Amino acid sequence: MGQRPDIEKLIPPEAKLILDVGCSTGNLGAAVKAKTGAQVFGIELSEQMANEASHRIDKVFTGDATEVIRGGELSRHYFDAIIFADALEHFIDPWITLSAAATHLSPRGVIIASIPNIRHIDTIYNLAVRGYWPYRDRGIHDRTHLRFFTKKNIEDLFEQAGLSIDVIATNYRILEAPHKINRFARFLALPGLRPFLAFQYLIRARPAKRSI
Repeated sequence: MGQRPDIEKLIPPEAKLILDVGCSTGNLGAAVKAKTGAQVFGIELSEQMANEASHRIDKVFTGDATEVIRGGELSRHYFDAIIFADALEHFIDPWITLSAAATHLSPRGVIIASIPNIRHIDTIYNLAVRGYWPYRDRGIHDRTHLRFFTKKNIEDLFEQAGLSIDVIATNYRILEAPHKINRFARFLALPGLRPFLAFQYLIRARPAKRSI
């Protein structure tokens, strides 16, 4: 995972302990550490990636993220921010994972997520015109995705986890793949077109019963 300034700007400036779920090789966590000075933990399924991440962030738990979050390894830790950067769509049951993660938040902790939008025009074009589901190695149609979300699905996911969204932002693209033409997407994202040019939604949420 490369630089994610869109994720970083959602992290509360007072955050002291942060969990990066699906931390890969630790690049995002290292950037967060450098920017905030916070202590950063990670969870990573790949042992090889986890070993690499351990040289960049403070602590890495290796294994299935849902099992780690629901197990006892995090029992003594409460985080000021828990990050799911393009991770929830990879879980068998993101509803359970997100609910369990919320129990590990500090009193003013937040959950931050980026989630691809399956309603993007690329999906509609491929299904309606080509009659084809575009399995790919990355992006919205990453072949390893187990769950798919629209904006409404995302809102339901967080509500069912007992979380209240206080920020929802959008990354727009005309083409699903990275391309220089995508720099114009935000100018074309007029009210009727926004759901179809939304490549990814960025969410910040906290337990619903807690005031901001």
